[in-house]
This record gives sequence, structure tokens and C-alpha cells, in this order.
Amino acid sequence: MDNQYADLNLELQELIAGMEQRRGKVEAGGGPERQQKQRDGGKLTARQRLDVLLDPGSFLEYGTFVEHGGNRLMQGVEAPGEGVVTGSGTIHGRQVFVFSQDFTVLGGSLGKMHAAKVAKIMDLAAKTGCPIIGLNDSAGARIQEGVDSLSGYGEIFYRNATYSGVVPQISAILGPCAGGAVYSPALTDFILMSRGSSYMFITGPEVIKSVTREEVSFDALGGADVHTRRSGVAHLEADGDEAVLGKIRDLLAFLPQNAREKPPIRPTSDPSDRATSDLLTLVTPDQRRPYDMHRVIGTIVDDGEFFEIQPDWAKNILCGFAHLGGRVVGIVGNNPKYMAGTLNIDASDKAARFIRTCDCYNIPLLTLVDVTGFLPGVAQEHAGIIRHGAKMLYAYAEASVPKITLITRKSYGGAYLAMNSRDMGADVVYAWPTAAVAVMGAEGAANIVYRRDIQKSDNPEATRTEKIREYKETFDNPYVAAAKGYIDDVIPMEDTRRRLISTFQMLQDKEETRPFRKHGNEPL
Repeated sequence: MDNQYADLNLELQELIAGMEQRRGKVEAGGGPERQQKQRDGGKLTARQRLDVLLDPGSFLEYGTFVEHGGNRLMQGVEAPGEGVVTGSGTIHGRQVFVFSQDFTVLGGSLGKMHAAKVAKIMDLAAKTGCPIIGLNDSAGARIQEGVDSLSGYGEIFYRNATYSGVVPQISAILGPCAGGAVYSPALTDFILMSRGSSYMFITGPEVIKSVTREEVSFDALGGADVHTRRSGVAHLEADGDEAVLGKIRDLLAFLPQNAREKPPIRPTSDPSDRATSDLLTLVTPDQRRPYDMHRVIGTIVDDGEFFEIQPDWAKNILCGFAHLGGRVVGIVGNNPKYMAGTLNIDASDKAARFIRTCDCYNIPLLTLVDVTGFLPGVAQEHAGIIRHGAKMLYAYAEASVPKITLITRKSYGGAYLAMNSRDMGADVVYAWPTAAVAVMGAEGAANIVYRRDIQKSDNPEATRTEKIREYKETFDNPYVAAAKGYIDDVIPMEDTRRRLISTFQMLQDKEETRPFRKHGNEPL
């Protein structure tokens, strides 16, 4: 009897040893030499990235022993783990699902079973209501698998679209991302890139050179600086893998687990009734004196902390997350320091996307308004500013989360509406005494409205000055709009923080019912 158990124990030991040997081979990825090459290039390996991203010891791997289908071109080719590590873990104690592509295994190329592993964890994330995080480092479609690899991308794209607005989806670009591979990140909520070691483009430098004769480097074509400063494709960048993964952890602190939940509340020692007296010297009635809206936001929000999204693209408008009284808010604000805070095509796209993201995940919106209007010019008109500006109107009108608008200084013309006026669905509209609300500024308006009086005057300049003053008193101030109910209150600047926190608390249980529809038709 003892011998029988001894034989069984030996057999079990052999099975366990076999399992661990297989696991060790998968965990080794493309082998020590390729992993060292990855590290020498300033990049972490696929599993090291998960160690940095997730809470210590929380990672649970799924699909560990998945292998490729083994068609004729792939016979004899080893691809441990199919070139991607998939599973779940926690960030700040909250569950997330992740995939991390392994460039040391066939360049992280995507085949049918690689895609199946990714699709599996995306489905689990949707079923359990948890965020999806993709760490992209791949040469693209696996050519040896032909249409099967294209089908794999299709399965992922379909899920990106289906689960959009269901659970947060975040993409980190930590290496190459080319061809069809770029569209999965483009379908997610946020894209982060590692400066100097990542790039995104549809067609590479060699193809461009052969077709257009243009010569360009990988980084100049689709590096992090290109996509965070010029194209607006990416939302954030950082130096190196660890910094990017740290920003993902920071970003998730502002997001709920899914669309059915509200964002987490963060304790703060910053008093809700703290006076914001610094605003009195920061913002003056003189519209020719620009100020940095970052400083306004830092004065109002908890602990002065503002997590800005796309900070280097379309700087004339600011978008980002902060806390007010411990609760997450999304902030959209014109920045008079850049282009006088006017709205152009890029600013409209940036704001509209951010507004919709906040609405997806139950994040209240605070809009800070100091805008002269939409940017005039032939180039803007020919590039479709009408269509792009309409995206902002659509986004605000569609958003059903609590919405507060604060007019800090000027709010003119169509941009008054685009920055979430009462008519566009703002729940509460406040203004400071420095605010001016009208079709256009007093100087321009006086030239039009009182043109004949000025022309007939013996002293046109004196008459013009008087008419400007008259127009300001009659129209270009917050009290005319307040008298008509378009502004709910003109508030003391030093009382701003307290009023905003109290108003958001009042709105926290807001519910809004809209007419039935399959979905709207946004002016894309």
C-alpha cells in the first residue's frame, strides 16, 4: 500500500515538474537574449510591465498555455504564450483586466490565438464590469497567418466598439504600433505613449518613401511628441515604460469601474468652504489681460491638483480631472493665455471627446468660460469648423451628468452656446462680476450698433468711447443674462469653491430621461 502511494506521489511530482517546466518556458518569452535586448532598448519586458502596473502579487494569468494554430507556415515555429500575457489584477485594490504584448516573441505579432486571448479577457472585463488595459508592443499582424490574423484584429475591434462606454478602456503604446494595429487603441478611451520608444502610424517610413518620396524617421512620423502635440491621437506621454504605467494608475483613480457606477470618492483635508481670494487678483475685468486658466483651476479644486488630459494639444482649451469636496469632476475651460481662448477645430474635437468620456462614466462636468468666439479664417472654414464645432454642441446637449457652467469673464457669440450655456443643458450657470455675456464684445458691437451716431458726431472718438461704455452697461455684463434667467447667480469670486461643491452635492442624484432612440447621429 505504501509503495502504491509512493508511485503515485512520484507520478504527481513528475506531472507538477512538467507543468512548471512548461510554465517556465512561457514566462521566458523569447528567451534571455531577446529579453535583454528589450531591456537594453530602454523597455521593460511584458511581465515586468504588469509588475509595475498592478498591485504587488495581484496578477492572475489566463490563457498561459495557448498556442498558435500551426498552419503550414507556422509549423515548427515556437511562440510561448502566443506573444501576449493576459489576465487580471488590481490597481488601488480595484480589479482590472490586462493584456501585455511580448515583443520578444515573434515581435509581439498578432495571430488568431493571440487575438483570442485578448478577446477572452475583454469579454471577462465586460461581464464583471471592470476596466480593460492594453499594453501594446507589437509588429502588427502576423503575416504567416494571413487572413486569420486580420480576423483576429476584427474580433478585438468589434469588442472595443461594443464595450465602449461600458467599461473604461485604456491603451499604453510602449513600442511599435503600426498598420491595422493602431485602430484598437484608437477605439479606446485613453491612449498613453512612451516618449522615444513608441510610435503609431498606418503606413511606415519605407512605404511613404516609395509612394510619395518623402523621407521621415519612425519618431518624426508617429512618435509620442507627434501624437500628443500635433495629431491629438494620444492623450498623455511620459519618459519610459514605468512613468507611463504610473500615469495609468493615476488616471484610473478618477474613473469608476464601469458605466453603472460613480467614480470613487477621495478623502481630502482641503476645507470645502475654503475662500478662493487669490482669484480676485488673478482675473481682472480687463479683457486684454490674459491669465492662465490652470491657475484658476488650481485655486478652486482640492489640494490644487489637476490631472490634465491632452495638455500639449489644442492648448486654447483645457480638459482634465480634479476633485471638489472629494468627488471627481471633469473640467473643460477656455485658456485665454493661448489664442485668447478661442475655439478652433482642434479645441472643439478635444473638448467634445472629453465631454462624452465624462458622460460615459458618470463624471460631473464643470465648464469654465472665457471665450471670444470661434476662430475666424479661411483655413478653419475650409477645414470644416462648422462640423467640428457642432461636435461640442452635440456633446454637451447629449451629456446627462450634472453640469455646472461658470463664466469667468467673456462669453460671446456661438461659443457662448458651445461652452454649455443654460440652453444647451447646463443645470446651473454661475458668473463672476467680471463676466460679460453678449453676441460680441462691446467695442465691436458699438461700431456696428452705433455706427451712424459715431460717423455723424463732431468728435467720433469721444462718441465711440461713450457708446462702448453705454453698450457695456446695457448689454455686456452678467446682469442682463441673469435678469432673463440665463445665469442663476453672479457669485463672489472668493466664494467660488464653496458654491461649486455645494451645487455639485445638490446635483449628485440627478436623473434625466431622454426620448427613445437607437443612438444619435453625431456630426463626425
